[in-house]
Amino acid sequence: MKKVMMMMAAMMFALTMSAQSAPKVEEGQDAPEFTLPQLDGSTMKLSDLRGKYVVLDFWGSWCANCIKGFPEMATYYEKFKEKMEIVGVDCNDTEARWKAAVEKHNCPWKHVRQSREGDQVTVMYGVKAFPTKVIISPEGKVVKVVVGEDPAFYTILDELLK
Repeated sequence: MKKVMMMMAAMMFALTMSAQSAPKVEEGQDAPEFTLPQLDGSTMKLSDLRGKYVVLDFWGSWCANCIKGFPEMATYYEKFKEKMEIVGVDCNDTEARWKAAVEKHNCPWKHVRQSREGDQVTVMYGVKAFPTKVIISPEGKVVKVVVGEDPAFYTILDELLK
């Protein structure tokens, strides 16, 4: 257990250090494009989702607050899936842990995984804490960034998608 805690602390420190020099997405700017692998091995480009609102949910199986938010996310996904797509962006998990967590927590939305070697979407979006949710308009513009498991996120979705 101590080894796992030390490893998690090291990962968080590395992410914090890289995120300090990372660009920060601003409301109204174009959402940075990325292509990442999905659960089934195919790839997904963010721009393929144009026409709907998109929520990027940066999370990890090791993040208790991320997991805590999944039931409410599932409710909103069902409520607004005609107008919105959720994309879970896995951060700092092995492929096996990522797949197991999605299955265990029954997350019906899209999921992608960033590798440690590839494009770091967390850096492109300036993610400094987990969970971070980025709402993107149907035109591909950043609408809002919400850090933490904040009830205000759902109020924003209600306003945008009513």
